[in-house]
Amino acid sequence: MKDETLLSHAAHDPETHGGAVNVPVYRTSTILYPDYASYRDRFDRDDLHDAITYGARGSRSSQALAEAVAQIEGGHKAAITSTGLSAVTMAIAAFVGQGDHVLMVDTVYSPTRNFCDHVLTRWGVETTYYDPTLGAGIADLMRKNTRVVFVEAPGSMTFEMQDIPAIAQAAHAGGAAVLMDNTWASPLFFKPFTHGVDVSIQAGTKYISGHSDLVLGTITSKDEETHRKVKDLMLALGEVASPDDCFLALRGLRTLAARLHRQQDSALQVTRWLAERPEVKRVLYPALPSDPGHELWKRDFLGASSLFGLILHTSDEAALERMINALRLFLIGSSWGGYESLLSISRPSDMRTATTWNESPWVVRLHVGLEDPGDLIADLEQGLRQLAG
Repeated sequence: MKDETLLSHAAHDPETHGGAVNVPVYRTSTILYPDYASYRDRFDRDDLHDAITYGARGSRSSQALAEAVAQIEGGHKAAITSTGLSAVTMAIAAFVGQGDHVLMVDTVYSPTRNFCDHVLTRWGVETTYYDPTLGAGIADLMRKNTRVVFVEAPGSMTFEMQDIPAIAQAAHAGGAAVLMDNTWASPLFFKPFTHGVDVSIQAGTKYISGHSDLVLGTITSKDEETHRKVKDLMLALGEVASPDDCFLALRGLRTLAARLHRQQDSALQVTRWLAERPEVKRVLYPALPSDPGHELWKRDFLGASSLFGLILHTSDEAALERMINALRLFLIGSSWGGYESLLSISRPSDMRTATTWNESPWVVRLHVGLEDPGDLIADLEQGLRQLAG
C-alpha cells in the first residue's frame, strides 16, 4: 500500500467509534472495570505496555495516533509523548544508565545537547560529540560501554547529511542502538528502519501536526523489546500526551502527503532562486546538487522537506536585521512544519564542540509554507534588497 493511501486509512476503524470517520477525543483519567476480578487482574496481561488502565498511561486517542505513526514509519510500535523534546529525552534515557556512553552528532538540535550536557551527566552518563560526516569512521569512537549512537540528518541548523547505513552498521557491531531524529524528512521522505535505525523520533509538532497549534512527540521502535524499553520509562516517569493534541495530530497526519509534497515543490523553487542571488553565499539544502550532502540525500532519501538554511555574503548584523524586518510573509519564529512560512536566526559556532563553523557567523533558517512560491520569492527579493542599506 502506498504511503498516501496508508495515511488516509491507518488506525481508521469507524465501527469501533460509532461510525465516526475520525477517532474521537477520549478525555479520561479514571478507567472503570465491570467486576472485581477484572480490576484485580488489570496488570496481568500480555499487552500491558500498551493497555490503558489509567489516564496517565494514555488514551484511545493516543493509541490510534501511535498505530498510524508506526504503520507509516514501517516500525513495530510507536509511543506518543507530550513534546518533541520529551520524545528525544525518553528515547535516549530508555537505553542508558550510570556508567554508560552516548555518541551524539555534533549538529544535533540544541535542546538535545542541553539534555546530554546537563541531565545525563548527573546520571553518570558520558556524551561524546562526533562529526556528522564521519560515516563508518564512527567505529573508532565506539567504547565497550557505548549504548546509543544518535543521528540527525540533515543537521538541525546547518543541514549536514549523514551516512546512516554506515553509522548503523558500525554501531550495531559495537552493541549500540541507533536512535534518529527523523523530523526533517518525516516518514514520507526517509524510511529509518530500512537503513538500520532502531528507534525513530519525530517532533509531531512539526509536519505531523502541520498547523502550528500543538506540541507532541513520537517514538517508533523496530521491535517489541525496544518498544517495551521506551514504554517502561515513559510509564515510570508519567509521560503522557494530551488526548486533544493526539486528535489534532492524527487529523494533521491524514494530510501530510499533500502538504509535504507541495511544500517540497515550493522549497525547491525558492532555494533554486536563492542560489542564484548575488547576496547569497550558500543555500544549505541537501536536495540541491551544489550541496555537499546531495549524493547521500539522493541515495537514501525519497524527498526533501521545506526547511533549509541560508548563508549570506554579509556578516553585518544590522544589515541582517534590516532584511529580516522587511519580510512580510516569512514570519519570525522558532518552529517549522506548519502551513505558514517562518524564519529564524542562529549562530552555529555556539552550538558545536566536535567540529568548527568557519563560515558566516549567522545562518538564516527558512521554512517554506503553503503560500504561493512566487509570492514568497517576491517577499525575499524585497528583503534582500535591504542588505545594501
